[in-house]
Amino acid sequence: MGEDKYSILLPTYNERENLPIIVWLIVKYMQEAKINYEVVVIDDGSPDGTLEVAKQLQTIYGEHRILLRPRAAKLGLGTAYIHGIEHATGNYIIIMDADLSHHPKFIPQFIELQQQGNYDVVSGTRYKGSGGVYGWDFKRKLISRGANFLSQLLLRPNASDLTGSFRLYRKEVLKELISRCTSKGYVFQMEMIVRARQLHYTIGEVPISFVDRIYGQSKLGGSEIVQFAKNLLYLFATT
Repeated sequence: MGEDKYSILLPTYNERENLPIIVWLIVKYMQEAKINYEVVVIDDGSPDGTLEVAKQLQTIYGEHRILLRPRAAKLGLGTAYIHGIEHATGNYIIIMDADLSHHPKFIPQFIELQQQGNYDVVSGTRYKGSGGVYGWDFKRKLISRGANFLSQLLLRPNASDLTGSFRLYRKEVLKELISRCTSKGYVFQMEMIVRARQLHYTIGEVPISFVDRIYGQSKLGGSEIVQFAKNLLYLFATT
């Protein structure tokens, strides 16, 4: 894969059970594809011992593969990415969830598509081609589909999945997008794609299978849905 290096950012909060599995899968698929990579674990003061587990994984896989960059408290996804970028040594950044909803087997496909199309951003999509969602009840699927439909209708993003959080970015592109984003929580991912369109960055898409978390609790609640609606209207008015 040439001299490119891929820094995989894993923001974590109470992911003690999931972290060993997701790291093992990342190592497996990256090694099989002969990709130069590192995993940057950004733990936000998890009370369940996630950081201690991460330290054990660092001992197993090496400090050159597993970088631990913890923070004292839960400070938000956007700042977690900024924190991770500051310590990342790769020229490409991959963001994904640590709860096993994003399978690392898709990462080589992201990289292959990016290289073929020279894209600035490659986003995993649940709503195109062979993509799909597994493990959600009807209500959760309805919320996700509805949010994506409204986003498509109002924002015209030229991307099929705005609310997903499994993506590959050129490092400098990710820095620029984060510097322009004002949203928090789940809306942050949507704004990233909208700003990318505004700045005329190119976006490729890879269909992915999204699987609901096996261990732990989903962090989506009523307050996040209300915040999503408010921020969607803000983006509609300002983009």
